[in-house]
Amino acid sequence: MNKTRAKAVLGGAVVLLLILVYTAAFGIGKTGTGSMKNIVLGLDLSGGVSITYEAVGDENPSAEDMNDTVYKLQQRVDGYSTEAHVYQEGSNRINVEIPGVSDANAILTELGKPGSLEFRLTDGTVVITGDQVDSASAGTQQNQMGNQEYVVQLELNDEGAEAFAEATSENVGNVIEIVYDDEVISAPRVNEAITGGTAYITGSFTAEEAQNLASSIRIGSLSLELQEIRSNVVGAQLGENAIHTSLIAGAIGIVLVMLFMIWAYALPGVVSAFALLIYIGLDLVLLNAFDMTLTLPGIAGIILSIGMAVDANVIIYARIREEIAAGASVKVAIRTGFQKALSAILDGNITTLIAAFVLNFMGTGTVKGFAQTLALGIVLSMVTALVISRLIINAVYELGFRDEKYYKKAKQIPTINFLGKKNLCFVISLVLILVGPLFMVINSASGRGALNLSMDFMGGTSTSVMFDEDLSIAQLDSDVKPLIMDVTGDAEIQTQKVAGSNEVYIKTRVLSVDEREAVSKAIQDAYGIDKKAINFETISSTVSNEMRQDAVVAVIVAALCMLVYIWFRFKDIRFAGSAVIALLHDVLVVFSCYAVVRISVGNTFIACMLTIVGYSINATIVIFDRIRENLKVMRKAPLAEIVNASITQTLTRSIYTTVTTFLTIAVLYILGVATIKEFALPLIVGVLAGGYSSVCITGALWYLMKSHQKAAPAK
Repeated sequence: MNKTRAKAVLGGAVVLLLILVYTAAFGIGKTGTGSMKNIVLGLDLSGGVSITYEAVGDENPSAEDMNDTVYKLQQRVDGYSTEAHVYQEGSNRINVEIPGVSDANAILTELGKPGSLEFRLTDGTVVITGDQVDSASAGTQQNQMGNQEYVVQLELNDEGAEAFAEATSENVGNVIEIVYDDEVISAPRVNEAITGGTAYITGSFTAEEAQNLASSIRIGSLSLELQEIRSNVVGAQLGENAIHTSLIAGAIGIVLVMLFMIWAYALPGVVSAFALLIYIGLDLVLLNAFDMTLTLPGIAGIILSIGMAVDANVIIYARIREEIAAGASVKVAIRTGFQKALSAILDGNITTLIAAFVLNFMGTGTVKGFAQTLALGIVLSMVTALVISRLIINAVYELGFRDEKYYKKAKQIPTINFLGKKNLCFVISLVLILVGPLFMVINSASGRGALNLSMDFMGGTSTSVMFDEDLSIAQLDSDVKPLIMDVTGDAEIQTQKVAGSNEVYIKTRVLSVDEREAVSKAIQDAYGIDKKAINFETISSTVSNEMRQDAVVAVIVAALCMLVYIWFRFKDIRFAGSAVIALLHDVLVVFSCYAVVRISVGNTFIACMLTIVGYSINATIVIFDRIRENLKVMRKAPLAEIVNASITQTLTRSIYTTVTTFLTIAVLYILGVATIKEFALPLIVGVLAGGYSSVCITGALWYLMKSHQKAAPAK
């Protein structure tokens, strides 16, 4: 790279940053595409539409039918937002909350009225009903002429598959009508017997027609027929302070990280700070461009991806300093540093990216939203570290910053005998893990419940209050929430304003009869309103059993996929096994934090655990990458010496990455409101646990597995 090109690179980087800053602040065009203000926020941060449905003709539907309807309706509304909530209210009502929109009528029109669905012959004989259809989706397939055509794919349950196989076998050439609310919406002809439980509806569909038909089948396949009884535009659950303090904390945390990088790495630290600003700008613009919904769990994904973006730079610059210390020139050190850091960066990020893809594909709701923001951040972090940072630092070198003093030389650290302390570390880890179940037993015996399950998992009470005045969100945060907290003794309180009225919904844990009376009296005394203006309803959890199962299965599959990838890349199952064990260690330590401190276990619990999984595996990969390298370089050295040397050589990186990630979350904890603190504290514990396990546990586990392998029998 010559000086002219170097100047062009730096100028281009500055222009790119200015464009991103302008776009994030003001957007492009009349609609402001790409601006921060247009990022879709979830119900917890912004609000949206709340629709209440009631079961038609049945005041006491079975719990099974209600649960099934809630789950299927959740899958339906996931098409509008991964952060939409569906939960039961009372015995026969279901609430649907969709963030980021303000037109309830438009949503009702698009969502359609859930009703009865039947597949029947032209003589009126019912073949199958909607509750026997598991899913319906629009797609494409190749027809007999070799052309792509739009189709609707149906997946039937076992009962439906059997009935449909019998009916189609007996009616080849005949029509089976699809009837929705007594209206024929499609009349496909049976071309052949369908025996596998999967059916395709073909025809001259446009993409929109196929989507609409699939949508009608999905909504009609609900177990209950529902009617809409009210719809409202509601405000943010967490209030204005949650967003305001999060933004301030995020800004302060990022500045601290940038200053730390400059202190630690001198000129390369300045480059990493500049690249980090570009990364943040790209992330903000693309969140809007891809129409992603940002929630509190989504913020966790962004925090993790910022940590990983900095981590990539830490790995690179640590390598550059090592090369300079080994006697290489600055130019050679820069080139070699990027080359040697590449495998660790790619393996760490790809492993986490695999987990993100699995979680997005298999998860629902919060899990899917978290996975999307994380995946975006991972891709951008690799681009900024491996492309933008590399171009800038080479340009800076060409413009005259060639002296070693600008890059700092790595200090030689004597090899630390980490393996000598492995038994102590194992005992410490065991204690940290077992303290969780111990406190769960103590809490359960005292009648408080093993864990402090939030309304997301346990359900709660929704209190509807018609105030005489239009209270602002700030007033709800400062006046109403403390009033309720005095009665419940619980900080988990969500308030939502209904747009265009003085009505407010207050969601809390389940309140007893006495507590409901106390809440009602407190509100009456404070605001002088009539008792009739206050109504209570029991609401179900927003995280259904099916959603929990989906999340658990998604995490297990993600862990298995990561294990396979690590096994493939490192050619040693012991690397993969010890990495997954260490990952489980970090999750269990954070779980202990929830049990001991009694932090509410809700939607943010899932996001927190997923964050730790991503962070932990990335930290472990870096040490394993160095062990893999040293196995070739230190061929004649004892295995224990190789492991100790590898951990020592990457120790600075481990500490620095833990510090940079810790800084962003710690500021969030210090400045955040109560809900933010409950979210940030376990993340802090998880980051510290991840740093500890990567240094003290993973290498030791691999060493034990490797050193205890059986020798091959002599021939």
